[in-house]
Amino acid sequence: MRYVGKVRWLYVVACMILTAGGQTEGDDIDQQIRQNRMGELIIEAKPGTRVRVEQIRHEFWFGAAISSSAFNGRLSAQDKQKYDAVFLANFNAAVTENALKWHSMERRQGQVDYSVVDAILKWTEVHDIPLRGHNIFWGIPGFVQDWLKELDDQALMATLKDRAETVALRYRGRFAEYDLNNEMIHGNYYADRLGPGITKQMADWIKQVDPGARLYLNDYDILTGKRLDDYVRHIQGLLNEHVPIDGVGVQGHLHGDSFDPAKLKQSLDVLAQQGLPLCITEFNLPGQRSPVYNKRDVELTPEQEQAKAKAITEYYRICFAHKGVKGILMWGFWEGANWIPQSSLYRRDWTPTPAAEAYHDLIYHQWWTQWEGQADVDGRCHVPAFFGRHRVTVDGRENMVELREAEGTVTVSFR
Repeated sequence: MRYVGKVRWLYVVACMILTAGGQTEGDDIDQQIRQNRMGELIIEAKPGTRVRVEQIRHEFWFGAAISSSAFNGRLSAQDKQKYDAVFLANFNAAVTENALKWHSMERRQGQVDYSVVDAILKWTEVHDIPLRGHNIFWGIPGFVQDWLKELDDQALMATLKDRAETVALRYRGRFAEYDLNNEMIHGNYYADRLGPGITKQMADWIKQVDPGARLYLNDYDILTGKRLDDYVRHIQGLLNEHVPIDGVGVQGHLHGDSFDPAKLKQSLDVLAQQGLPLCITEFNLPGQRSPVYNKRDVELTPEQEQAKAKAITEYYRICFAHKGVKGILMWGFWEGANWIPQSSLYRRDWTPTPAAEAYHDLIYHQWWTQWEGQADVDGRCHVPAFFGRHRVTVDGRENMVELREAEGTVTVSFR
């Protein structure tokens, strides 16, 4: 090997000990993670110099939904402080749970409440957390305000245009990406009223005001395989119409107490063939097909909590290993603000569940670069590292380095 030192994470060790004849399915996932999520840091220093590499953040999104209750004054000061701290200790990306939804912002025509969205954006920007905007439109009829339905077609079209342009202008350059029109394969009031071309018009209105806006589709029951074919046809149809779609969102709500790994892998493989980035946008386990769904007072047994931890770990391993996936976002992490409380990592009193401990070990230990060694005789260290931000220290001097998947390697010199 071309470096000297102790590598303290699972995957480089596993790389040395795997044999072609003895690989298991888990070994295969580990190998995919090494291939798809790791690159190389090259550090140049005087021969023999001690070098330390510490990861600061993943490039891959390990995120969560941000509850409006955490930013509208409803939480106690103690819970708010804890909410912020626990989020920052576990996640590097976020999505608005309800704050940006049109029916939340403008329940009555002309009375638009931007305060919660503004507060969330201010907080995420201070902490350098990319924020998804969920969502600009949502055409499921039950989530379309009555006052919109009462407009004639011309007025409805004008109001949709105003919504698109207003959001794009007010938040230009601030959201990392948006869900354009949520869950279209399950219902689209706007297309039913105004014709299928409305989706392209929505996207064009936004792009004309904010050309850098990244627009995602987003739908559910896809990763179970049940609506996968429908979603692929939908994606292909929009691309054929030259709708400027930048990525594909797939929700993770429709599982039970566990999930089908084969269906998950197959769905990700098929979706990746569309050539767009994939984001698991709304993940809960247990999900909507669990017996505990809509039974908020039912607590999981210790055995069920352990099973949940194991299932979540496996789900994340499959998604992290897949090259087409850019991130995964939990739809709630605390029982005090989670629509499926039993899927939370943290209980109402903020004590961690076994799933919280398993999650944190996975992201911040097994998939975390910690390396110490010394420069070789040529004055270099070649360090395998997960894509993301790293602090490199040489003789007391520090440098922050971004190792990006797009480049695969990066060189930092201390000479």
